Amino acid sequence: MSADTPAHGDRRLDQGWRMALTPPGTWGPPPLDAGAFPAVEAPVPGTVAGALERAGQFDRTAPRPLNTSDAWYFLDLAEEAPGPATLHFDGLATIAEIYWNGELVKTSSSMFAGHELAVTLAGNDRLAICFRALAPHLDKRGPRARWRPQMITPPGLRLVRTTVLGYMPGWCPEIHAAGPYRPIRLARPERMLARDVRIMATLDEDGTGQLAVSFAAPGLADPIKIGCAGREIVLSGKDGRFEGRLSIPDVAVWWPRTHGTPALHDVELRVGDKRHVLGRTGFRRIRADRGHDGRDFALIVNGVRVFCRGAAWTSADIVDLPGGRDRYAPLLELAADAGMNMLRVGGTMVYETPEFFALCDELGIMVWQDFMFANFDYPIADADFAAVVRMEAEQFLHGISASPSLAVLCGGSEIAQQAAMLGLPPTSWSGPLTDELLPGIAAAIRPDVPYVPNSPSGGAMPFSPNEGVTHYYGVGAYCRPLEDARRAGVRFAAESLAFANVPEQALLDNALPVPAVHDPRWKARVPRDRGASWDFEDVREHYLALLHSGDPVRLRREDPVRYLDLSRAVTGEIMEATFAEWRRPGSACNGALVWTFQDLLPGAGWGVVDATGMPKPAWYALKRAFRPIQIMLTDEGTNGVDVHVVNDADDERHLIVELACLRDGMQPVVRGARPVTVPARQGITLPATDLFGAFFDTAYAFRFGPSAHNVTVARLKDAGNQNLVAEAFHFPLGRAEALTEAVVTAELSEDEGGWSLALCVDRLAQSVHIDAPGFRPSDNWFHLAPGETKVVRLVALGNGGKPSGEVSALNARATARF
Repeated sequence: MSADTPAHGDRRLDQGWRMALTPPGTWGPPPLDAGAFPAVEAPVPGTVAGALERAGQFDRTAPRPLNTSDAWYFLDLAEEAPGPATLHFDGLATIAEIYWNGELVKTSSSMFAGHELAVTLAGNDRLAICFRALAPHLDKRGPRARWRPQMITPPGLRLVRTTVLGYMPGWCPEIHAAGPYRPIRLARPERMLARDVRIMATLDEDGTGQLAVSFAAPGLADPIKIGCAGREIVLSGKDGRFEGRLSIPDVAVWWPRTHGTPALHDVELRVGDKRHVLGRTGFRRIRADRGHDGRDFALIVNGVRVFCRGAAWTSADIVDLPGGRDRYAPLLELAADAGMNMLRVGGTMVYETPEFFALCDELGIMVWQDFMFANFDYPIADADFAAVVRMEAEQFLHGISASPSLAVLCGGSEIAQQAAMLGLPPTSWSGPLTDELLPGIAAAIRPDVPYVPNSPSGGAMPFSPNEGVTHYYGVGAYCRPLEDARRAGVRFAAESLAFANVPEQALLDNALPVPAVHDPRWKARVPRDRGASWDFEDVREHYLALLHSGDPVRLRREDPVRYLDLSRAVTGEIMEATFAEWRRPGSACNGALVWTFQDLLPGAGWGVVDATGMPKPAWYALKRAFRPIQIMLTDEGTNGVDVHVVNDADDERHLIVELACLRDGMQPVVRGARPVTVPARQGITLPATDLFGAFFDTAYAFRFGPSAHNVTVARLKDAGNQNLVAEAFHFPLGRAEALTEAVVTAELSEDEGGWSLALCVDRLAQSVHIDAPGFRPSDNWFHLAPGETKVVRLVALGNGGKPSGEVSALNARATARF
């Protein structure tokens, strides 16, 4: 082995697989000749749906059931050297039987559990895996449940350890998970240096990093060393297992990306003069602060209270359920670019792979991780069921034992809420699964990570927003006014702000070229709660009417292009306004995650990123709302408008706040400016009148005659170089009253960093949007006020070339071309 060689000596069995579907029970052991049923090439890791889709036999937009057939995977190992080996199966969905040379050698009943199989290679071997039809298992009856959830069907899913993706009518396409969706690996003893590696990194309050390492290496003899961050120790070994602890004073610590640098360190095994990387880790200290009364919930990272913001993760691809770095990276980089510092993997999804966490480690994105339980009353009293749960939870946590991005472990999603909403007493809201078994496993393997019994939980009702962890949809599904974001007293929202977010027109033209709303293909992509008389498009239209003072139904009929543009703009505006409420210094809120990060199919889904991986307008709004150095405006009624400046950075910032109230979107009626110093990781609040030096009805609350202005513009600039850091806008009369016709100009230029657009307006332009095929703007769907030139970078999505396109706005007189 050369220097820096990984210490794991296995290889993946990715190529050469064939897959055939048969009626349930057609074969017990596989026949020697499986040619009676047509087979297709099958990528591994992969799914039955993915193999069929690549063969032109499956349509994700109109899926056929995949849980009513047995799926057989075959691989011939004809060129392997004879001798002992170990097969590793990292994830089999779901009821699986493994056959080695025609003999049944292992079964699996959990999609979330991995397996090892010792074999002797003869040089001409066949590996076969049968994924039994899941539908018959879902019809089985188990111990009586105390409740039956509305969202997930059928009830038998609570007895089977598989994802509920594909079984949630109304928001998830019915694409059933089946197949070897995680890698299958072959390990030879002579190639393995270390196995069963456990790495744990913690941080003392004095800044000393503590590293604990253990691994099995029967072929190694003393002395061997472990090194990390410039320090090393000699390990002690016994019976082929080595372990040791290393202290590293003043180690470079890991921070969420909004608050510092996510420093990582290689953990190296040193044998003689050779170095072998065992893994990579980061040192950080994290705890949950429940407040003096036990009602709060906040994350304290390295002694600093962090406002968590981000979104709920669904899947990199609903068909393939991929777990590779190449599939995760484009999406996670978008999350990082939007300023997200947390993603939640909810209990309705699947466990993501160590590659997912490795990328989150690098990007500084914390992960709120639910165990894969949701809504059901699970039969945890069944010893066999509990044993499977223990195995899958322990395997998952051991696989990410070194990851500093793991920030919260949670017993599951909406179990307590489901029981409470169905009228059951508090004694039914929890039980041994989330109160004993899972927290015990978490404490044993990841004691550095806070545990939450369930999401939501903690209030008079589990979903009460003013205590503990909530799923907040007051602004959103329940069509509450925007003021409800403050009135509700949200402490921490693990889900929030779900809307049918409309994607860019290019996606609709390519993937869904149908009339919005009035075509069943459109409506099929709009999420809804099962059994509800409304969907999330109705919710979006409610706020469109509220913010833009129009009739969305009439607008949709008479001007569908403008209807779609207003629909694209409005959900982002609600998100920006709500996060301004939650991030202001006086707020009790400690974090909120939007539901969801990415769509499962092209259309107006919950995602802020579309199903092809491109940002929607709402993504750009979150990017603005999540800026680490941020300025915000809130309407305080007869107290006027408050200006809030937040600094998440680790050093104080010297800034200038500028405020102007504009008549007709262009003429300053009153203006003011003030230099401010904002301490590190703190915020300040200034009444608008303090900047003006005299009374002015900025909020138009007193209404002494007609309003003198229709928009207030706040700008935050760096005091040193005068560069614009952030902007905020307030509309005292509503957005519709500020839609005075504007002229937008755009000038394209190129420099060392690539192409950019310089944008100017003669008066306020609302929701300025840039269409540049082949490029992604650094900002889009933003308001632009006169007096400043806004420079927007154009990021090439392919080979680039010179960009061309157009710039529009909701109130632009004409389109500006470049």
